[in-house]
Amino acid sequence: MTESPEPQPAAPGRISRLRARITDIVDIVLSVRIPPLPVWWPLPVCALLGTVCGVSYGALKTPEYTATSYVVAVPAKGTEPGAALGYAQAYGRITTSESTLAYARVAAGVSPRALRSQVRTETSPDSPMIAITGTATKPAVAADIANAVADAVFVSSNHVSKNTGVKLLVFSQAIAPAEPASPSAGISAAVGGCAGGLVGGLALLVRPRLPRRAASAPVPAPAAAPANAERELV
Repeated sequence: MTESPEPQPAAPGRISRLRARITDIVDIVLSVRIPPLPVWWPLPVCALLGTVCGVSYGALKTPEYTATSYVVAVPAKGTEPGAALGYAQAYGRITTSESTLAYARVAAGVSPRALRSQVRTETSPDSPMIAITGTATKPAVAADIANAVADAVFVSSNHVSKNTGVKLLVFSQAIAPAEPASPSAGISAAVGGCAGGLVGGLALLVRPRLPRRAASAPVPAPAAAPANAERELV
């Protein structure tokens, strides 16, 4: 039987050279000094974080569409014109009432609870006109919601037009919008960057300030006594 040769230990010179190289590398790494961050570093960092958050919000959020229909209050013959303005304000308040939404839910195809959060009404103190805006994730659904609520207000108000002397007319029906009303990714990024920059600026204003070191005047060294003076004293 032949015996396999035993592995010989590494030469001590190689190990010492390897240790020297490792030591040199560690010394080089430790000698590299990272420059300190400037005092205004929170401003660009916060602006960058805000921009990233804005882009993420604009890209992930589902776009929303809005459509608006207009209803105008018209006074009947013999009724004061100012009455139409007052009734327009009153009908604008009951646009989102339970009875109106219950009547409009069939045409809108949305439940009354969801319909309440998808309808917005605006009135003007100078004009007897009511703006009814529907909001949805689809353009056609937003237009259907606005028109359904406008028709519900039109029907309910005209039932009592003989007593009030004011009736409502559909001035303009809502149409499906071509573009979403929610902000795009670019606008969201700009808003997020501005908000982040504002937060960074506030952080710079409220950060604790380091105390200033008082400049110490150099103390002069005591003058050496001349050799003649020491002899006289002796």
